[in-house]
Amino acid sequence: MFTHWLRNNIVAAWLLTIIRVYLGYQWITGGWGKITGGGFDAAGFMQGAIAKATGDHPAVQTWFANFLEHFALPNVKLFNVLVPWGEFLVGLGLILGTFTTFAVLMGMVMNFAFLMAGTVSTNAQMLILEIFVVVAGFNAGRIGLDYFVIPYIRRMFGRKERANSYQ
Repeated sequence: MFTHWLRNNIVAAWLLTIIRVYLGYQWITGGWGKITGGGFDAAGFMQGAIAKATGDHPAVQTWFANFLEHFALPNVKLFNVLVPWGEFLVGLGLILGTFTTFAVLMGMVMNFAFLMAGTVSTNAQMLILEIFVVVAGFNAGRIGLDYFVIPYIRRMFGRKERANSYQ
């Protein structure tokens, strides 16, 4: 019943818009700060996360530390581009309401990665809000550019367009 309301109700669409724009602002400011701040380097963050994988109660699981040590750290230059631009583009998509579901899913991937690296910060709060946006699906971007973009894409690929009526 709640899921139906979240996915179809106009009031839910407006509440989701507020959540979506808040999340977008968090992502876009984080990404823009890294892009324009000059000198963003994820190596220190990764090394800190690897160090948290030791001891009696490690904050980082061994498998994730191994991923960081053997894949992410050797390719840190790639991550130095992906992280800031990923954050910026997720924020832009959420603020504009364009490809909202995809944008929020990519945001969730980053939040989970930061959590698995032992950084709590606002990641848990953002994940909870992102879950609502994902569950809402199209309704989360209905008051945004998805209102125009998604029907166009559906027509382009020959899928029937969903009724745009609010309940």
